[in-house]
Amino acid sequence: MIRFLKRQGDNKKPAGLASLGHLEIAVIEILWKQGESNVHQVAQSLERPLAYTTVMTTLDRLYKKGLLERRKSERAYLYSARQTRQEWEHQAAADFVAGYLVRPHPAGELLISCLVDAVGQQNEKLLDELEKKIRLKRKELDRRGKS
Repeated sequence: MIRFLKRQGDNKKPAGLASLGHLEIAVIEILWKQGESNVHQVAQSLERPLAYTTVMTTLDRLYKKGLLERRKSERAYLYSARQTRQEWEHQAAADFVAGYLVRPHPAGELLISCLVDAVGQQNEKLLDELEKKIRLKRKELDRRGKS
């Protein structure tokens, strides 16, 4: 399941991982598509009819987890995603890889082996891109080591 960062205190900075439910994911998808929206607009955009209070509670929970921003407009809140879809997917992938690499040594080797195999089977150009990124990262690390 997609995992994401939880809000810590009032600093609105993500800290810690939490699973998102189907409705939470659907709500974030709507906000990415529509941009800033109120509860009524999100409720109308859902594929199935849900109570206004259910949508309001879901938006509030996502806000408290640090995934949404909100601002008061007249008598209602307007919600927007704190990250773009690309930033969110990048963070989810980075969290997965980082979590896997903290395991004992063979787990890291297995992850790399599976990644190269999967990329090679799916897309040769992507494999070339992976190789290019590895070379760039090695150069960057070499420069840091010499500084």
